[in-house]
Amino acid sequence: MSTTAQHKIGSGFGATSTAEDVLRGIDLTGRLALVTGGYSGLGLETTRALTRAGAHVVVPARRPAAAREALAGVDGAEVDELDLGDLDSVRAFAERFLASGRTIDMVIDNAGIMACPETRVGPGWEAQFATNHLGHFALVNRLWPAIEPGGARVVSVSSRGHHLSPVRWDDVHWQRGYDKWEAYGQAKTANVLFAVHLDALARDSGVRAFALHPGGILTPLQRHLAKEEMVERGWIDEHGDPLNPEGFKTPQQGAATQVWAATSPQLDGLGGVYLEDCDIAEAAASDGERTGVRSWAVDPEQAARLWDLSADFTGVNAFA
Repeated sequence: MSTTAQHKIGSGFGATSTAEDVLRGIDLTGRLALVTGGYSGLGLETTRALTRAGAHVVVPARRPAAAREALAGVDGAEVDELDLGDLDSVRAFAERFLASGRTIDMVIDNAGIMACPETRVGPGWEAQFATNHLGHFALVNRLWPAIEPGGARVVSVSSRGHHLSPVRWDDVHWQRGYDKWEAYGQAKTANVLFAVHLDALARDSGVRAFALHPGGILTPLQRHLAKEEMVERGWIDEHGDPLNPEGFKTPQQGAATQVWAATSPQLDGLGGVYLEDCDIAEAAASDGERTGVRSWAVDPEQAARLWDLSADFTGVNAFA
C-alpha cells in the first residue's frame, strides 16, 4: 500500500517545457510573488516570466545593486535587501515588507549556494544548511502574516542533490568531517522536508507548499566549483563548453517547474509533494536511482523533527 502522494498527474508538460509554456493562459495581474535570488540564473528567468504574466515580483537580494542592474527593464520587479545567511537581515526585510501592508500570493524560495568550501555563518552554522534552509525557514515564518491571508503557495527549490544525503541529525552543522557535496545534499533534503511540514501545518489556512528539482542547468550556482571539477564530472570540456548540451536544461526550461508549482491550477488541492519536470515526481525506485524523491526527504516524522529543530535554531515559529 502506498504511503506517499508522489505520483505523476500527467500535467502535459515535461523536461523541455519553459516557464512561458506553463504560464500560457494564466493571468497573474494583481498577484504578488516573492522570489529569493530572483535576479540571477533560474531566479531571473522566474522573475521575468511572472512579470510578463502580470505579477508584481519582490526580489530580496544579498546584492541589491547587482539585482537592480540585472532587473533593469523588467517592469513589475521590486528589489529589497536580504542576506539569508544573516537572521537579523531576514528579520529586517520581513519587518519592512509587513509594514507595507501587502499580502503575498506566491513565495519561491529559489536562492541557494552549492558545494561551497567549508564556511560558517551566524553562530557557527554550516553555510549551505543555514542559507539554503534556515534562512528560508525564518523568512517564511516571519512573513506568515502576509502569506496566510492570500492562501499563498510556498515553493521550496530543492534539487536532485537531496539524493546525496539525508539530514545528519547527530551533526547537522558538520562539525566533523565536512564534505561539501554531502552538506549540499543535506541542505536540499531540508528544503523538501520544510515543504512537507509547512504544507501539513498550513493547508487548513489554504496555504500549500511544494518542493522541486528544477533540472540540471549551468548557472551561477556553480560559482564555487573549479573548472577542473566540472570537467571531471563530465559537465563541460576544457574550454568551458557543455559536454552534453542535451543533458542540461536552458534557464527558461529550468525555471518552468518552480513557476508551474507557484501558479498551475493543476495543483489545486495538492501540496506537500516534490516535483520535477513540471509534474509530481515518483518515489525513487532504488538507491542508485537519480530521479524521483528519496523516502527520507518526504518522511512526515523527519519533516516535523526538522521543523522543531529549525525553530529552535532561528527562534521563529509562526505556528507555535
